Amino acid sequence: MRVADIERLYGYSSWANAKLLTVVTQLPPEQFTQSVAGSYGSIRNTLVHVLSAEWGWLDRCGGPPRGERLKPEDYPTVDAVVEVWRRVETSMRAFLAKLKDEDLARDIAFAIGAGPKMSLPLGELLQHAVIHAVHHRGQVALLLRALGYTPGNFDLLVYASENPSVLA
Repeated sequence: MRVADIERLYGYSSWANAKLLTVVTQLPPEQFTQSVAGSYGSIRNTLVHVLSAEWGWLDRCGGPPRGERLKPEDYPTVDAVVEVWRRVETSMRAFLAKLKDEDLARDIAFAIGAGPKMSLPLGELLQHAVIHAVHHRGQVALLLRALGYTPGNFDLLVYASENPSVLA
């Protein structure tokens, strides 16, 4: 694994987030927070979970500190989520730009919540964060469809076809 591979994954994740958030911004405020279904209940809650997780992994890996897990009620609007997400994505790009390939093998000690202490290579944790976001973007897409919106296709293959330079 190389830093360039991780940067490509985060490029994809940023692109997919932007596509999804473009649709989410069309929601009236009550639909953004409305309990629909899924693990987190609402589109807002699911997005804040993903944002909190991405920032949390960045923090654990050596990026800017997040503090406590983000709370959905602190993000009453789509704009509030988007504003913080942009900062986190900027921080992630800056963090990745400073890495060298050999850094990806460095073990990072962490715990999830009050769970047991674990340790995994930095590269694995960064990949996990991207894959975690893919999972929850799919959930948000389903919630959007339940509310009558079409989120479009934000598959990696679409990203690659729209951005052929990422395959180089």
